[in-house]
Amino acid sequence: MSQRRSFSAMNYALIGLALVGLLLIWLTLLGVFGRQHVSAQTFVDFQQGDEPHLGFRRAHAKGVCVAGEFVSSGALADYSTAELLQQGVTPMLGRFSIGGGNPTAPDLTSPVRSFAFSLDAGANQQWRSAMNTPPVMAVATPDAFFAQLNALAPNPHTGERDGEKIAAFFAAHPETQAFRQWSASYQPSASFAQENFHSINAFYLVNADGKQQAVRWHLKANTEAMPGIEQPSSVADNPYAQSEQANDALGLEIADRIRERPVVFDLVFTFADPSDDASDPTVAWPSSRRHVIAGQIVIERVVDSPSVCDAVNFDPLILPTGMRPSEDAILRARSAAYAESYRRRAREQIFHHSDTTP
Repeated sequence: MSQRRSFSAMNYALIGLALVGLLLIWLTLLGVFGRQHVSAQTFVDFQQGDEPHLGFRRAHAKGVCVAGEFVSSGALADYSTAELLQQGVTPMLGRFSIGGGNPTAPDLTSPVRSFAFSLDAGANQQWRSAMNTPPVMAVATPDAFFAQLNALAPNPHTGERDGEKIAAFFAAHPETQAFRQWSASYQPSASFAQENFHSINAFYLVNADGKQQAVRWHLKANTEAMPGIEQPSSVADNPYAQSEQANDALGLEIADRIRERPVVFDLVFTFADPSDDASDPTVAWPSSRRHVIAGQIVIERVVDSPSVCDAVNFDPLILPTGMRPSEDAILRARSAAYAESYRRRAREQIFHHSDTTP
C-alpha cells in the first residue's frame, strides 16, 4: 500500500511540475514575492533554467500549429454580446502542445497536454484561450503554492524527489482533493484528438443588460464528426509509439488524422450556480451543472510554418466584449507573464535570424 501511495504521489508531482513554471511567474506578478523584491523576469529565468531553448516558449515549447474555424451555434447569444458567440463562423488558429520548456521532449511521456486557440472577429472581438488536460489546479493560495514548491523540490544531493514528502503535502492540503482524484484516474490517450482540454479558470459571460454568468469551458471530441474517436485508447495504441519516430508520436498522429478528415471538438460551457466560487480554480463544479455546446472547433489543416503560431501570444485574458475574467487572482496575473515569455522568444528569434542571414 505504501508503494502505491508513493507512486500516486509521484504522478501528482509530475503533473504539478508541468504547471509550476507558469504559476511561479503568475504569483510573482501578483506581488506574492514582493517582500523579497524578486521580479517577474527572475521567475521566467527560473522557469527556463540555466540552458534555455532560445526562440521557444518557456512553457509548452513543443507543439503543432493548426488552423480551421469556430462554428458558433448561437446557443450563448442570450448570455453574451460577444460577436464570436452569435451564430456564425470565425477563422481559428490553434496549437496542440505538451508541457515543459523542451522543444525536443518525447511526446508520449508528457503528463500534461494542451490546446490553445485564437479567434479574431475584428475590433474588440478577439478571443484567445489556453487549455490543459487537468480540469482544476491543485492549490489556489500563495502560501499553499510555496509549500507545494518545497514539497516538489528535488534533494540537492541526490537529484531525487521525496515521495513521502510529496504525499505529506497533499495530505495536509485537502483543497488538492479534486486535482488528486483527476490525476489518479487520468489515462493519457493515443491522440490529441481524444483528450478533453479545460479552461481550468472561470470567466464571465456578459449580456446586453449587463447580467453576468460565471462559466468554465472545455473541448470534447465530437463523436459524430469523428466516428470511432470515442473508443478508449492508451499511448501504446499510437501508431508511432514503437517506431523510430516515437519522440514525435503525438504530433505525427494528429497531422495524419487531420489530413484524413477534420478534427472536431465541441466547445462546451459549464454554467456555475450561486454556490460555486468562480475565483477558486481548485474546485471541480458538479457534473449536474448546466452544460451548453457553444459550437464546434473544426481543425482542418496543419500549418507547415510553425512561425505562424510562434507569432501568437495565447494570452487567456484576451477576451471579446461580452466576456470578462473572474476574480481568480492567478488568472488575472497571467497576461504580463505571457508577455514576458513572448518578448524573450521574439527577441531571440530576431537575433538568431540576423546572425545567420548573409
